[in-house]
Amino acid sequence: MVMLSSLIRLPLFVVLGAILFSSSAPAADEANYPSRTIKIIVPFPAGGTADALPRIVAEKLRQKWGQPVIIENKTGAGGNIGAEFVASSPPDGYTLLASPPGPIAINEGLYKKLTFRPSDLMPVTLLGTSPNVVDVRNDFPAKTIRELIDYAKANPEKVTFASQGNGSTSHLTAMLFQALTQTRMTHVPYRGTAPALQDIMVGTVDIFFDNLGSSLSLQQGEKLRILGVCSPERSPLLPNVPTVKESGVPDFSSVTWFALMAPKDTPQTTLDKLNAAVTEILREPDVKSRFETLGVQAAPMETKVTAAFIEGERARWGNIIKSSQITIE
Repeated sequence: MVMLSSLIRLPLFVVLGAILFSSSAPAADEANYPSRTIKIIVPFPAGGTADALPRIVAEKLRQKWGQPVIIENKTGAGGNIGAEFVASSPPDGYTLLASPPGPIAINEGLYKKLTFRPSDLMPVTLLGTSPNVVDVRNDFPAKTIRELIDYAKANPEKVTFASQGNGSTSHLTAMLFQALTQTRMTHVPYRGTAPALQDIMVGTVDIFFDNLGSSLSLQQGEKLRILGVCSPERSPLLPNVPTVKESGVPDFSSVTWFALMAPKDTPQTTLDKLNAAVTEILREPDVKSRFETLGVQAAPMETKVTAAFIEGERARWGNIIKSSQITIE
């Protein structure tokens, strides 16, 4: 920063030049974006769908822009640690967040104290959507959703359901299922998808409301069974598996989505460049195919459409949290 006392002793044209250079520097940075490494923060552990999708996009962005695009996993507190890091980063487009709903649309209504607000983040685009599914261990007695409901009613609090952690999408989906089916099950929280799936496969827990991307290959490998799909329509990847809705729970719906976010006050020109590049990548046939392998449908959106979608999700999950009276310290 140029000190005022120093400016007083300088010729006028030098002072004016310094001021003009200082004011034009941000504009020049915007015009040249990206000119250095972009970091995409994933607030959950490596190995899951939330980590795999942005890695595909990062690889394509590197090819498109000729700049390094790296993924960094900053985990903990239901995604809040990574989200807070991005929310407090400079709003210049070089630090982004790629995340499922938790820290973007759920945690504000769930945690008594947050060190950031979801409004501190601006949407770039959705990356993709994936229906949640109802996993059960291979030897679980119920073979259908109807049988699961009947079994849970006959054995209150004896059926255990895994989740990715307190307040995660899987936890809230199970709470919604219980409310709509008038069942009572016992919650077993884990630190992410992988350990929950591991315990489903070895039979430690009974049920897991997971996203299709993580469970599909395990169903195909007969490591677990998928009883139902939680989206309003059947998944083309599991055409013979009925939805929970058509199995007798008409108001039930749960879909996981993944969004790319930037810090608040990121210049619109930078957001526009990011949106144009990422949505173009998401429409590439090989990217769509790689997403589908993970059980995810690519979902390129304009920033305003993404913002409206996320606001709707915040309202929906907020109502579920309030009705279930879930809070986390």
